[in-house]
Amino acid sequence: MKSLIALLAILVLITGTHAEGDATLGIRIVVAARQQVGVTKEYDPAYTALKYPGGDVPLHTGVCCDVIVRALRQVGIDLQKAVHEDMLKDFSAYPHKWGLKGPDKNIDHRRVPNLTRYFERHQIVMSEKLKLPEAYRPGDIVAWNLGSGVLHIGIVSDKSSGRTPLIIHNIGGGTKEEDILLRYQVIGHYRVREDTHGVPAKGSQRNPAETNRMPPAAGSHN
Repeated sequence: MKSLIALLAILVLITGTHAEGDATLGIRIVVAARQQVGVTKEYDPAYTALKYPGGDVPLHTGVCCDVIVRALRQVGIDLQKAVHEDMLKDFSAYPHKWGLKGPDKNIDHRRVPNLTRYFERHQIVMSEKLKLPEAYRPGDIVAWNLGSGVLHIGIVSDKSSGRTPLIIHNIGGGTKEEDILLRYQVIGHYRVREDTHGVPAKGSQRNPAETNRMPPAAGSHN
C-alpha cells in the first residue's frame, strides 16, 4: 500500500510539473507574439525565396502564419524547418492544393493547411469544446474558416475581453491583439507542449474539422 501511495504521489508530481511547463511555455509564446504588434504593420502574401533554416520575410510585413512562425522561433521551434522535414518524410500526408510535386521550404510553413496538418501530426490537437472560451489557454494556436474557404490562424493571448481571450494575429492590417476568437468558425485548436516538441504522433488522426476545409484561391498562403 505504501508503495502504491508513493507511486501515485510521483505521478501527481510529474503531471503537475508538465502542466506548469506547458503554462510557462504558453506565456513565452504570447510574449513573443505580442512583440510583433506595432512592428508588423502590413500583410503581403507574395511568394518569397527564403534562406533555410530560419528564413523570414521583412518583419514589417507577412501573413497570418508568420505570426505563429516568428513567435515559436523565439521559444526554440523553427516551423520552417520542422514542417519541411516532416513533409520530406511524408509529403502525401499534407494537403495537395497548390500543384506542387514536393515540399517547398520557402512557402510550406506559411500556409494554414500545412501548419494545421503539422500540428495534428504532432499530438497537439485540442478537439473538444471549440466554442467555449474557457477551453483556450495563453499561447494556444487557433485556426478559423473565415468563409468561402479562406483560412486564418492566430495565437491566444493572456488578455481577455470579458470571458473571451484575445487573439494575436495578422488578418490583413498587420499584427494586432483583438477580440476575434469566436467571431469566425474555429476549425482547429492546438497546444504546444514541452514534452512533445518534434515528436511525431503514433497513429495520428486528422482533425475532424478537416472535412470542413475548402481549398483557397490560387497563390494564397491559406
